[in-house]
Amino acid sequence: MTGPMSTGAAPVKRAPVPTWLVTGSRATEREAAIAARLETGVSCVAILEGLADGGSALAFDDPIPYDPPPQVLRIAPGCLHCSGNLILRVTLNRVLRHPPARLYISLASAEHLELLRSWLSEAPYGDLLDLQSDIAA
Repeated sequence: MTGPMSTGAAPVKRAPVPTWLVTGSRATEREAAIAARLETGVSCVAILEGLADGGSALAFDDPIPYDPPPQVLRIAPGCLHCSGNLILRVTLNRVLRHPPARLYISLASAEHLELLRSWLSEAPYGDLLDLQSDIAA
């Protein structure tokens, strides 16, 4: 068998992904705040809690105005720190297999924002994510 694992080579350490937690009272506002920060040539993933309330700024018709197009993942509503912890963990693990240049996590409620921030700062995510200042939409 050949490859990095068979030669004893150390795994490549990746730079942490710049990550923003996005808060606001309505999904439309949070999604618009994320869309305003998208750039062509920069890979981006947006993890959105809950359902859109119509007219999402992250729903694109052809032609998609960004290359690469942002990956938009919706997860079930509920506190991402409390009830949604497992769902967020699985989603983050999948996203971080092929990390984007930027990651946005949109929260339906900011009630436990500091607890979520603390959880994301701990292992294993503390080494994988570079938490930025929160975005208030």
